[in-house]
Amino acid sequence: MHRTKLIDRRTCLRGVGAALALPLLDVMGWQEAKANHAYKPPVRIGFMYMPHGVIMDDFWPKDSEAFLSSPPAAVESLKPVLKECLMMKGISGVPTAPFNGAPHALELSTWLTATLPDPAKRSEINIAISADQIAANYVGAFTPLPSLELATMPQNWKENQAGLNEGYYSHCSYRSPTQVVPAETNPRNVLSRLFGQTGSGSESSDRDAAPTPISPLDRDMLDLVLGGARELRQKLPVSDKRKLDEYLDSVRSVERRIAAIEQRQKEAAMEKAGLRSDQRGADSPPIEIKIPDGDKRSEYMQVMCDLNVLAFQTDMTRVSTYIGSRPNGASYPELGFSDKHHSQTHHRGDKSKMEKVAKIVQFNIEQFAHMVKKMHSLREADGTLLDNCIMMWGSGLEDGDKHTRENLPFVVAGRGGGTLNTGRFLTDVQGNQGDLLTTLLTCAGIPLDRPIGIATKQIEALKA
Repeated sequence: MHRTKLIDRRTCLRGVGAALALPLLDVMGWQEAKANHAYKPPVRIGFMYMPHGVIMDDFWPKDSEAFLSSPPAAVESLKPVLKECLMMKGISGVPTAPFNGAPHALELSTWLTATLPDPAKRSEINIAISADQIAANYVGAFTPLPSLELATMPQNWKENQAGLNEGYYSHCSYRSPTQVVPAETNPRNVLSRLFGQTGSGSESSDRDAAPTPISPLDRDMLDLVLGGARELRQKLPVSDKRKLDEYLDSVRSVERRIAAIEQRQKEAAMEKAGLRSDQRGADSPPIEIKIPDGDKRSEYMQVMCDLNVLAFQTDMTRVSTYIGSRPNGASYPELGFSDKHHSQTHHRGDKSKMEKVAKIVQFNIEQFAHMVKKMHSLREADGTLLDNCIMMWGSGLEDGDKHTRENLPFVVAGRGGGTLNTGRFLTDVQGNQGDLLTTLLTCAGIPLDRPIGIATKQIEALKA
């Protein structure tokens, strides 16, 4: 007869009370300026998505030496800032079984979760918290908006591949395994959300209130709970780990509020002692946003990218996602043809269709380039805004014709406050998308209780 070994509660909690206090020092250190030192900007992290993969020969550099001098056509628009970018070949996606017949439901839903939906609950949303929301759980309390979610198209695509919930086709952000985070498609609404008037009960007004004192007991109890849960997780079966992960994510919302209060207490004390030296006066002024009147896709996407830049520049948020297009439904008439993106990706070697897909990929990367080049032009502290960002562009498929996922396309821009070694094309990184997300969040200063999705390691080759 099989028996489950029971775990003594005292064993779970022993000696871990202080272990989880240390990561908070990383978070709090982002805004803290030490005596006689200049202001150190926070690290921001953003993700921009395009569906259906790329034309591989048009996307990948010939070799690492040619990356900066003669980049491929797909990333030519990034040439002025390639020294601030990383490309990496060898990042595999989440294995699709038992959902082999659902490539488009999986390409976006797994992109920031690195996790498959629960096969026992296909008709419901049940996947995992996404990387952007993990980041928001740590730094969201320090800004008016915990995170910013944008999209070019409405998130309402109707399809049921392999019986999966329709929400998987249009969402990449998940606040919890069962809760999607909707994205805003109207730039005027985004601008209003960033800088509009808020009521007395808003989160921003709460941030301006006097800090509530945190007692040592509050901190010790939180550390004890989190530390005990982390140790317990190592001894649980997979089914129970998922339940415990949801619990940890909810507890983190308490932790980030405590961290924000502690940070404001530290800042108030430093200002009173005359020790703060933000030196923000040398930063570039906030960029101007002009909402386009027409329906030209490039102008629309660029204003959404500008809103992302402005949100980071003004520290309204430090976490963003932008779904540049959803699986199926998109067309690009300004490129000279009205064919749907999806239909052209099933080219079966047809040169005309492949050329159209290549133009669509190039177009989408041009919008990403518009954003990161603007970040690179804005002065912040001793460098640029891009120096203090990690911006990831990518797709959830390698090849839209065959729906392969063994070598997903990614471009990472920004130095992450000095944590990333940019200006390189890595030809064989040997990792998966969970490894990549885990590495980028760690470089952004986000301490993790557990790997993201299928991750097994960090990709050290990316780091400075």
